[in-house]
Amino acid sequence: MKNTMLLAVAVVFPMLFSAVITRAEPADSPAEATPEAEVTEVALRSSVASLERLLALVPQRKLHPLQPILRWAEANLPRIEAIQDYTCLLVKRERIDGKLMPYEYMYLKVRHRPFSVYIYTLAPIKGREIIYVEGKNRGRLWAHEAGPRRRIIGTVSLDPRGPRAMRGQKYPITEIGILNLTRRLIEQGRQELKCDQVQVRTFSQAKLDGRPCIVLEFRHPERRPEHRFHIARVFVDRRHNLPVRYESYGWPEREGDEPPLLEEYTYSRLRLNVGLTDENFDIRNAKYRFP
Repeated sequence: MKNTMLLAVAVVFPMLFSAVITRAEPADSPAEATPEAEVTEVALRSSVASLERLLALVPQRKLHPLQPILRWAEANLPRIEAIQDYTCLLVKRERIDGKLMPYEYMYLKVRHRPFSVYIYTLAPIKGREIIYVEGKNRGRLWAHEAGPRRRIIGTVSLDPRGPRAMRGQKYPITEIGILNLTRRLIEQGRQELKCDQVQVRTFSQAKLDGRPCIVLEFRHPERRPEHRFHIARVFVDRRHNLPVRYESYGWPEREGDEPPLLEEYTYSRLRLNVGLTDENFDIRNAKYRFP
């Protein structure tokens, strides 16, 4: 594997950002309320421009600030599902059992139908390979370690949700990828609609790896048992119209402390619809190093 260069992820926020949007009370009369059809019509355009237009409707029409974002994400989901495959670099960091794990860098090949994943780890362990193909190997993944352990242990077949495969991981390989991230965000957004107070800010001129993005920031001002995070941000790539980064933070233990990072995932160097075949997800591929 030639791709050994680690990616330094740099995120630039603009000095000026939009005002905080808080949930407003329902309109005083039906005439003042935004018809569902209006929001849906704009959302179906599934572009970042349509998302920005929807966000502008929030204070004007007294909408729940998550409603237009959720409609836009739901309308955009079929377009993401239609992507055949892609390759990318995934940089992630997770807090497991209260401990913040080191950054992980991995090269990914992802195919949507059947759902297939190839992983080559770059750091902190270089050379580990993992393959998962939905409907193959009795639902199990193939993996091998790096270095001398590769020759000693060989290729192993593991339950993706079993303790060995999940060691040091927050989510199984079956939930990796941009499509799964989008689905998880939609599910979370539907739950957040029940929240009686949420704040949304937008950073319209942010950049990720030098690429223009719009950033959606969600904040719960009060700590409640039903809230999974204090602050969360979603980065949407303007060119690809895809969520390419998600980060969330918990509440600080003491006032004045920085919010602790819970999890972050960045998908960069995206190449869409590259024509991945079964060979790309076969442990017999001569380019791989499965014993």
